[in-house]
Amino acid sequence: MAEIYLAGGCFWGMEKYLASIYGVLETAVGYANGNTENPTYEEVCCGDTGHAETVRVVYDPEKVALDFLLTLYYDAIDPVAVNHQGGDFGPQYRTGIYYTDPKDKAVIDASFGVLQARYPEPIAVEVKPLYQFKRAEAYHQQYLNKHKGGYCHISQEKFAKAAKALVNPMDYSLPEKERLKAQLTPSQYEVTQHNATEPPFQNEFFHSFRPGIYVDITTGEPLFSSDDKFESGCGWPSFAKPIDPNVLREKADASFGMRRTEVRSRVGDAHLGHVFNDGPRKTGGLRYCINSASLKFIPKEEMEQEGYGHLLFLVK
Repeated sequence: MAEIYLAGGCFWGMEKYLASIYGVLETAVGYANGNTENPTYEEVCCGDTGHAETVRVVYDPEKVALDFLLTLYYDAIDPVAVNHQGGDFGPQYRTGIYYTDPKDKAVIDASFGVLQARYPEPIAVEVKPLYQFKRAEAYHQQYLNKHKGGYCHISQEKFAKAAKALVNPMDYSLPEKERLKAQLTPSQYEVTQHNATEPPFQNEFFHSFRPGIYVDITTGEPLFSSDDKFESGCGWPSFAKPIDPNVLREKADASFGMRRTEVRSRVGDAHLGHVFNDGPRKTGGLRYCINSASLKFIPKEEMEQEGYGHLLFLVK
């Protein structure tokens, strides 16, 4: 087991968010890295104790790697906000990563580099060794589990995405442009890089229902399971949902005089297709209409050797 201490605003919502992540075994809220020995909640709220409201996270690194855990943590905070998150202001609501294992520092620094590339402003999350942690009063532990309508600065949508997070984006990368062009067929390149659409009923996977998973042709990031594939009659592969909602990015598309929602891959930023709300109601009502040229199929019997064995439970 491993541990990390994460500060991200009000610890009520942050604890519930982190506890929902697959591989997190235990959480506790408290006050970290301040200048008083036994602070109370009231003292910390005054803002002059130096403590940050923090969540101790005990996790299984074989189920959720630290870099993946940090990626999900970043999704729940405003990483450039100084001393505030949501509607809460004060140094006790600052963001911070406090580690107890010195080997974690390299992982944290690498994740910081990826995060900073997304923002023009400097990242405000402080990174320090943990030198002090005082467990908060019992009233604050698992607060939102005990108070269903309690205050929370994190949206329900983020809670849902964290609970379904299975794919670590740090495990995948996009090749250089020339190398990518050499790896893909002309059709695959045009679809993924220039938003082209392949002909209906004349593509590789529209009528295929073999057990396995479909991954991004550009990066290998897992996208869809055969268990969620269905025949829609549209002529392209159709899926009810992704393996992990975090692997897709949605974008408004007004091309060809239509109003649609484009779907792109997370790591590769490849054009995949579109999502519509005319799918089967019993599976949520969505239809992810995806180009075969954007996908690579990994048969169930090859998933282990191809590095996708941890997702075998998704395929019947």
